[in-house]
Order: sequence, then C-alpha cells, then structure tokens
Amino acid sequence: MQTRFSFGGDEHIFAEVDESMSLEAFFKSLFITNAVRDAKIKGVTEICPANASYQVKFDPDLIEPDDMLAELKRLDSAAEKSEPIIATRIIEIPVLYDDPWTRETLMRFRERHQDPNGTDLEYAARINNLDGIDAFIKAHSSSPWFVSMVGFVAGLPFLYQMVERKRQIQAPKYLRPRTDTPKLTVGHGGCFSCIYSVRGAGGYQMFGITPMPIYDPNQKISYLRDFMCLFKPGDIVKWKPIERPAYDEAVADVEAGRFSPTIRDVSFSLTEFNRDIDGYNRKLEGVLHGH
Repeated sequence: MQTRFSFGGDEHIFAEVDESMSLEAFFKSLFITNAVRDAKIKGVTEICPANASYQVKFDPDLIEPDDMLAELKRLDSAAEKSEPIIATRIIEIPVLYDDPWTRETLMRFRERHQDPNGTDLEYAARINNLDGIDAFIKAHSSSPWFVSMVGFVAGLPFLYQMVERKRQIQAPKYLRPRTDTPKLTVGHGGCFSCIYSVRGAGGYQMFGITPMPIYDPNQKISYLRDFMCLFKPGDIVKWKPIERPAYDEAVADVEAGRFSPTIRDVSFSLTEFNRDIDGYNRKLEGVLHGH
C-alpha cells in the first residue's frame, strides 16, 4: 500500500493511503494519525483522519513543510511494519427500522429516488438480492460496523461494514439530494452507513431511526458531557433492531436523563479479524454483552 502525499498550500499535507476504501487502508490512516498525535510534532495544529486518507494541518513558521512531510513518511514506514491492533470501543445503537418518520420523509421525495414506487428499504433489499425488508434488516444489523470518519455535519459518523467485500451492503445515494432528513436517521450511501446527527439535507437511503442522541452541543446528556460528539474514528458500532414500544421507552429515558448506552472497551486485531471474520464478530458481540 503506497501512500501518496500532496501539499495543500503552505500549511496542509494530504495523504491518500489507498484509492479504494478497505479496512487495511483505514487502519493505516488511523495508525498514522494516532502516531502524529502521540508524537506531539512541533507545529501540528489539526489532524483529520478519513476513510482511506488523512490530512495534517501545521504552522509553517514552526516546522518546514518538507520536514513535516519527512515526519509523515517516517510514520508511514513504521505503520507498514506494525501489528494492526487498536484499543477502541464497541457501542450498541438501537434502531427502529422502517419507522414512520423516515417513511413519511422518503415518500415526500420519491421523485428524487431511483425507485419512485417503493421505499428505501424495499429498494435496498432488492438491489442487494435479499428476500425482503426483514432479510435486509438482518443483513444490516447482524455484523458490526467501523466508524471510519466523523464529519459532513458535527458528530455524523461514516460506518464501514465489517464483513467480506462481497457481502457488504451497497446502495447508491438518491438521484437528487433531499432538503430534509429526520434527526438520528440511519442512512446509507455507497458502502457506507451513517447516522444523521441533526435534521437537514441529505442524499443517503433512509432505513430507520435511533432514539439515542449522538451529538449534544450543550453537553447536557450524561454520556456526552465530556465531549459533544459521541463517535471517533476506530469506534465499532453494533445495530440493535427494536420495536416501537422500546423506541418510545428509550426516547422517554433520554428526556428524563436516565438513558445509558451500552459501551464496552475492546482491543481489535485486524489480523485476527481477517483470519475468521464471522468468529471474530461473534467475539466482539460477546464483549458487548459481557459474555
């Protein structure tokens, strides 16, 4: 995997780890951005990891651009030789699939969709050769997903499915973006799922909604008091399908300040994962539920 570096003016370096997204490319990007942070390189002001790339902003008065590039190339070389293991978290996210709010929204914007006669779930199930909505929900929720980057709007995670590429869910974005998406919608575009942290425009297919806030600029929600955004790159998400009564109960718990998400610390080995993907995913789920 040969990283391609380019300068952005006098104070940015962009590194493309690979042209296509893969867990290997993501891991290398995450390893290097963590190493840049840990090295406390003089002059570095911002570090931004992405799906298969990263960008570093620096003060050219404190470090020469060529010196910054040399530091990144040194870390890149170290990443090639390192064992791909990260200390991270696995987070359970409850989802009400086929909910009334995203359904109402998607019907309002049907003329912008590839299939004006069905729902986003029905369309995604069909193009992924799955036998209806229930089979699609099982395929979407049965395996964990990596948070590969956070952005677009504050707190929005991009999630990459942790299965072999041939089993990954694929779904194109809308033909034209919507002007409305409900807050906390679980969406999908290309090979990435996401959670819309706020209400607003969007073009991803809409599959459901979670009652669990992931962004709180006021930091009043108990698990968001330390930082307003829940996710960071490297987090692992496990979807938990729920029915409407459980959704309503969770919303009431959030409003009453008693909602407590299931979050566990975990060590993730890419080598062990690749050796037995389904077995490793079962092991992660065991960690999540204390088995």
